Amino acid sequence: MTTLSRPIGAPGGGALAIAWSRVWRARRLVERNIMVYRHQWLIIFSGVFEPIFYLAGIGLGLGGIVQTVPLADGRLVAYAAFVAPALLATAAMNGAVFETIFNVFFKLNFAKTYDGVLATPMGITEIAIGEMLWALMRSALYAVAMFFIMWAFGLILSPWGVLMIPAALLVAAAFSAAGLAGTSYLRSVNDFDVPMGLIVMPMFLFSGTFFPISIYPWFIQAFMQATPLYHSISLIRGLSTGIVGPAQAWDLVYLVAFFAFFMWLAMRQMERKLIK
Repeated sequence: MTTLSRPIGAPGGGALAIAWSRVWRARRLVERNIMVYRHQWLIIFSGVFEPIFYLAGIGLGLGGIVQTVPLADGRLVAYAAFVAPALLATAAMNGAVFETIFNVFFKLNFAKTYDGVLATPMGITEIAIGEMLWALMRSALYAVAMFFIMWAFGLILSPWGVLMIPAALLVAAAFSAAGLAGTSYLRSVNDFDVPMGLIVMPMFLFSGTFFPISIYPWFIQAFMQATPLYHSISLIRGLSTGIVGPAQAWDLVYLVAFFAFFMWLAMRQMERKLIK
């Protein structure tokens, strides 16, 4: 337990100084990840294309048939303008989930990367923050690329759209925290089917990504509204289309609370696995 009991900030520096010292040390893990991927940048960059393919194949292709979709305020918008913000939200989610599930699982169980990290002044908190920051960088790449695609095609319908990138970072933080927490429960690579097949994919299909949730039966709507991806899409779509009200405020509160809970759980579970 000595790693967790090390002094992490200057005496009397206060909570802000302690938090900054943890983030400052956590940057070393980010630097380590950058060095690892400096010759494998295509692995990271390839994720940029997935939402673009969905936008071209479904947003523009199916949009030729559907054409317009009603928003919550009654306005009709082009189908591509309805789908694109949802794809930006899912891009932020995917960047965070893939990084914190697959790569963290390998580091935790096979490479034993964190065992070596704990021999340095870094502790469990710094490991969790460092991996979250790295996941945020990956998600930000995807979100920014999608943002400029939307801007180029005129799919951002409101000045509020400039806040989509900060909102996408909040989405990425929420899902990276959940990914870190969930990975600590995985026992083998066979368990990847649980988070990806039973959680991520159903959320992608049933969170209002491609169609308004009002077309579904009430029990499916209830499931959708309980998922973090639904609130992510609702927040980012609201900013893109100019619908900013109590619903988007609730989305924001939901995502912040989701992040806080799973970040706490992630640090707790990583401590149990690494500190024996």
